[in-house]
Amino acid sequence: MAEAATAAATPLLPGLLDDVFIWEILVRLDPKSLLRCRAVRRAWRRATSTRRFLLAHHARQPAFPIADGDQLVLGVHLHDILAFDLRAAAKAHLHTVARLDQDFYLEASCDGLLVLSTFAKGGSGCCISICNPVTREHASLAGPPWDFTAFGMYLHRPTGEYRLLLQRGSNRDSPEEQIDCYVFPLGSDQPPRYIGWPDMESVVFNLPIQLRDNLHWYPYYHLSESEQLQSEGKPVIVFDTVAESFRQMHAPIVPTKSYLFEMDDTIGIYCNDGDKNTVSIWVLQNYESEVWDLKYRIRLPVEEIRGQFEGCNDYRDVNLWDVDVVSGDGGVLLLVSFGRWVLHIDTDGKLIDSFYSGLLGLRIYECRLKQSLVQHAFFPALEGYVVNASPFI
Repeated sequence: MAEAATAAATPLLPGLLDDVFIWEILVRLDPKSLLRCRAVRRAWRRATSTRRFLLAHHARQPAFPIADGDQLVLGVHLHDILAFDLRAAAKAHLHTVARLDQDFYLEASCDGLLVLSTFAKGGSGCCISICNPVTREHASLAGPPWDFTAFGMYLHRPTGEYRLLLQRGSNRDSPEEQIDCYVFPLGSDQPPRYIGWPDMESVVFNLPIQLRDNLHWYPYYHLSESEQLQSEGKPVIVFDTVAESFRQMHAPIVPTKSYLFEMDDTIGIYCNDGDKNTVSIWVLQNYESEVWDLKYRIRLPVEEIRGQFEGCNDYRDVNLWDVDVVSGDGGVLLLVSFGRWVLHIDTDGKLIDSFYSGLLGLRIYECRLKQSLVQHAFFPALEGYVVNASPFI
């Protein structure tokens, strides 16, 4: 008792009030730095392990676009999950948040948690897993392989449960397959609950954008490449995570092959023309009235890129370039990737920077990762729960 009283009377950092040290200094640290601080003193570990502190710390973390890619190290295949930090110098934009010993597909992101999938051995179904790349926790859904694929994850605020949005089977290869949707609370011992399906046909869902307790997709369709580039007025699909129901949102008339992205607490849609020489970016100006504005039309500096990167893989064929849009500091930036290079293009169409990622198959996603040290009760209830073990390296 006396020892505990002495510890309570000792300031966490001499010369500073504990409240200042905790809520003005420690809470602002990035997760890696905070974990290092925990190793300095037991009192610091106790102060930064409460749920109240961890939630406040998570709320202060920046939300980075997510990327992933592969590399071979001494003949071993590694799969990296990365955060794209536009605040850093170009060569430091990509930093690894997890390195895995298997190839996974990223399906969703929510509150620092990632939903991953991989094909079961023999190709008989899909294995879905959840991971926190900061705490290095990983677990799978029971019953591998499932006849489900995940296409969303969300916090159901009325119950406080984290839930997966699932679809029965895979609609990626069969345009005739009906999309049946289910909800599954993580940690539940009950089967997924059927909730219906969106009023759409033959769609494929990209990763969702979460905003205002809703998940948003601009789906693409089982069409030929030329049909995908035709401009049509297809709606944005919205899933209300409180009512757990689907609706449609008006979208601008853009090519069917277009993509949603998050921008300053709203959403945008970007698309490329047939030759990928011009990128058009629409921004939702008013969420309630569903009013969109054509914010940018950016022409890529194709000849300048070809001149600077002659000899690099895929530099000449524009159709092999991947063009993504990321937002930050009130503006947007185009990322053009080919081979293992990533180029930065500003809204004036100027090539402003480039760096060599060293990664094969680099993919930059429209959803974001907001790193978290928050502990979740559902993790130990899932199958194969591990910490600091495979698939983490």
